[in-house]
Amino acid sequence: MAIEKVNTIVSTAVPLSIENVDTDQIIPARFLKATTREGFGENLFRDWRYDKAGATREDFVLNQDAYSGTILVAGKNFGSGSSREHAAWAIYDYGFRVVVSSFFADIFKNNSLNNGLLPVQVSEEFLQKLFTTIEGDPSTEILVSLPDQVIRISGTDIEESFEINPYKKECLLNGYTDIDYLISIKDKIEAYEMHRN
Repeated sequence: MAIEKVNTIVSTAVPLSIENVDTDQIIPARFLKATTREGFGENLFRDWRYDKAGATREDFVLNQDAYSGTILVAGKNFGSGSSREHAAWAIYDYGFRVVVSSFFADIFKNNSLNNGLLPVQVSEEFLQKLFTTIEGDPSTEILVSLPDQVIRISGTDIEESFEINPYKKECLLNGYTDIDYLISIKDKIEAYEMHRN
């Protein structure tokens, strides 16, 4: 299954200034019946977006017209809880391509990287600058450069570098899953096997 290439993304952002968001809040367990990645976006943050009667909660950020974009800026400790890959699927299927936080649960971070979703971990100070800027002006654009490993508030010199596993960076830049990557180096593998025998 191919994933979209990730390079440089410039977009407005959605600020979710809630800490300790776990995977059951991202995608409730009752929606985990499907086995393909598609269709999970409609139930992203389901219990925060809708009340028990199914009515839209106007105070939740995803329901506010002021905020949109392909970048989700989230509070500290995002993606904790169970290891469900569906959490990354739901965020991606909703349309986000980048999630920014000051700390990610390791399993969620790896699931994101494996599914074309770029987790950008920043300092707590930079995260607060993002929240303040976006909430003050929802039209603010954020630039995320995967090649340069930099995130910047567009039109300013406010930026920070971020770390990423070099292998996962190469996969995202090329739109590779692990299998796609192995296929891309098939000739090198075959040459190595020939010299080994």
